Amino acid sequence: MVSRSFCKRREMAAVFPAWIMVTILVLEASLVMGGFQASLKLERRIPLVSHEVELGRLREFDRLRHGRLLQSSGGVVDFPVRGTYDPFLVGLYYTKLQIGSPPKEYYVQIDTGSDVLWIGCNSCNGCPESSGLQIELNLYDPGSSSTSSLVSCSDQRCNAGVQSSDSGCSGQGNQCSYTFQYGDGSGTSGYYVADLLLFSTILEGSMTANSTAPIMFGCSVLQTGDLTKSDRAVDGIFGFGQQSLSVISQLSSQGIAPRVFSHCLRGKNGGGGILVFGEILEPNMVYTPLVPSQPHYNLDLRSISVGGQVLSIDPSVFSTSSSQGTIVDSGTTLAYLADEAYDAFVDAITKTVSQTVRPVLSKGNQCYLITSSVTDIFPQVSLNFAGGASLILNPPDYLVQQNSIGGAAVWCIGFQKIQGQGITILGDLVLKDKIIVYDLANERIGWTDYDCSMSVNVSANLNSGRTEFVNAGQMSNDGSSPDQLQSIIASLLNMIMLAALLFP
Repeated sequence: MVSRSFCKRREMAAVFPAWIMVTILVLEASLVMGGFQASLKLERRIPLVSHEVELGRLREFDRLRHGRLLQSSGGVVDFPVRGTYDPFLVGLYYTKLQIGSPPKEYYVQIDTGSDVLWIGCNSCNGCPESSGLQIELNLYDPGSSSTSSLVSCSDQRCNAGVQSSDSGCSGQGNQCSYTFQYGDGSGTSGYYVADLLLFSTILEGSMTANSTAPIMFGCSVLQTGDLTKSDRAVDGIFGFGQQSLSVISQLSSQGIAPRVFSHCLRGKNGGGGILVFGEILEPNMVYTPLVPSQPHYNLDLRSISVGGQVLSIDPSVFSTSSSQGTIVDSGTTLAYLADEAYDAFVDAITKTVSQTVRPVLSKGNQCYLITSSVTDIFPQVSLNFAGGASLILNPPDYLVQQNSIGGAAVWCIGFQKIQGQGITILGDLVLKDKIIVYDLANERIGWTDYDCSMSVNVSANLNSGRTEFVNAGQMSNDGSSPDQLQSIIASLLNMIMLAALLFP
């Protein structure tokens, strides 16, 4: 967006000649001829001479659709996203990183429930050799990268990790190490290395540039439990937690990325989505504070409503302590409710639909036989948080389709119960098809419903004292894509509109 103020034209309507419309049609035709279907819709086209558009509306259009251009000194770090929440297909979301000199590619799970990035190393015991996700697995070899170095116990980063239990040092040797145990019983252990991370940065609205930054990450030499299985195997786990050893914290301390990241995980049509270091901006975002001094992304859940009715659940069930609380975790496929809240939730859903569908039990899960659309039958659910922010769940956000019986679809409650525990976990089932913003700088998390196949506007306010905007989401696929080509078309349209304003 141009920053000049057209004072003399402020009260005038902007009129565009018919040649602009012709140009747009030619551009759209070139997309189709190139093998891609254009998706620029009629309502986005620039009016002919007989239709006038106020300049203020055009400025708002530009701000929302394309944003201001980033200066060449910075950008928004953008990662491709693959995978889907569907537990019968993939059951996780992952991204691709390039690490080392020369850089090699590694696929890692996107996990906001842990802090550290770790990758299987060439001496790993238990690391899977193949993956059912149809991706090529790679082991990191410190000796093959000219920029790799070991992290010693005297390293300041190792000392910071000791305080958060993300690293450790034994009496033998001077090597900074780690051991992680996950909630599903799987685990990994190894040592820390430092190397260069190669990442893509969006500049000037749609152009991308490659940048590098030194990071410290785990080199896994032992994996146990589900991490050893090949069906959903990846090269490692990309921890997005708040602690000092997370990559977002490391890049923020170097002034490369802001202390905020966002994702939009697509639930339909093969999954994928958007993952950026920066704050995705949307007008309908709502925010709730993070519970302070917690190792995870804990939120203050106050109540649950089903069909507009607040459930009779003691609010203390959701309070945060060492053994209970509500956690946002992209590394969890489904969602989990505190023990005392689960039965009330399921009973309310069943009571609402019992006159329309047939409730059945399947392997201990509450399910329903349905012959029509779930959105027409099942109620909305609202998770109500501190500050008045509500997370609205439509039926596909809390139900999972399993199979069919006699022509009827079987849908089951996707929320699970951890027996005897007061933990509520909001996993991918709930997080999908929404923009989720983790604003660490302001200690809050925000969300809004969104079509995650669309591009987004991202704020990347570093040290400049001002907010810059870019149009992110073009790099979710390898190579050229319709989104990328249409982004170029959008930039050209911006220039055409500007030319029409300057030279009517």
